[in-house]
Amino acid sequence: MGIGQILAWSTTYYLPAVLARPIARDTGWSVAGVVAGLSCGLLVAGVCSPLVGRQIDRRGGRPILAGSSVLMAVGLSCMGLAEHLAIYYLAWVCIGMAMAAGLYDAAFATLGRLLGDNARASMTGLTLLGGFASTLGWPLIAGLEHEMGWRHACFTLAAGHLMIGLPIHALLVPREAEVLPGTGAGAAKLAGPVQQSAALNRLFLTVAALLTVQSLVLSTISVHLLTLLKQLGIATATALAIGMLIGPSQVAARLANFTAAGRLHPAWSTRLGVLLCGLGVAFLIPAQPWLAFAAMALYGAGNGILTIARGALPLELFGADGFGARMGLLARPMLIAQALGPVAAATLLTRFGAQTLLLLLCGLATLSLLLSCRLPTGTSAR
Repeated sequence: MGIGQILAWSTTYYLPAVLARPIARDTGWSVAGVVAGLSCGLLVAGVCSPLVGRQIDRRGGRPILAGSSVLMAVGLSCMGLAEHLAIYYLAWVCIGMAMAAGLYDAAFATLGRLLGDNARASMTGLTLLGGFASTLGWPLIAGLEHEMGWRHACFTLAAGHLMIGLPIHALLVPREAEVLPGTGAGAAKLAGPVQQSAALNRLFLTVAALLTVQSLVLSTISVHLLTLLKQLGIATATALAIGMLIGPSQVAARLANFTAAGRLHPAWSTRLGVLLCGLGVAFLIPAQPWLAFAAMALYGAGNGILTIARGALPLELFGADGFGARMGLLARPMLIAQALGPVAAATLLTRFGAQTLLLLLCGLATLSLLLSCRLPTGTSAR
């Protein structure tokens, strides 16, 4: 599944970073219009995620993950054939459905179904492998584009999903006995938190708000980091070096989490991740290059921890029953925030500058930290 995540993230979320300019240059479309395809895909993924989660609860993750490989292949093939912008966006609609069914949220839900309350270590290991998606995917996709052009690169990546991703998901992910609505241990909770007590509903809304607000911070930094650093007066070469710290810091934090899995309650992990991200954003405000290096090391570590927490925290607080439905409901506002947040941030960055945007992000990080302090840290909130 970790190999499947590397392939899935490389060919969806990280794809425009490599192919946006070649596509724009070849077709005459604007770079902004090309990159907007990812926002379209994220919105579609957000709409589809609750349905995907319910299907994982009913049928298990194996057919859903296998279907995501087929959808990604279809979407990438459609992208390679696109002669008009409308067809290009249609390709992203298909890829968006695949993202809902094939990225971390669906994988976490699958692990929760297979391993129950013992899935946390596997979730950590999954994100540890998935963290190499940009490290491996970017040079591979760039090499394919250089050798054969972006269209044939898309066709090759589509073939990769059918030849690598599909067999992994269809043959190697364990099969589950089908759980029909109204039957099985988790039947009472298949519809999600709405059938729980009022206290658990409030807790679920707290978790959803926390993860959504944090998604706004993370997606804004991911998209606008280089622009922010340049506006702060940091040289381009230095800004690139600063940005390169995020990936290794994420992997290091996930590795540390992996070795300590089970010893630190996910609520405390969440607080630590939010705090590190917030400090990372705050340390950018003085616009000092040496401090910016430390800032991105902290930010990357916090981001790495929070990626694990988005699966481990709901599992610990609410249990494995109905876990897929909960993950789908949690994913919807997060994905929508990732789609719309960077667009709003671009407007703020243009009108008010980097300092104002960073102060706003610090405020959001503080709100996330306050929300995380409301999370219970006992053995279970169930």
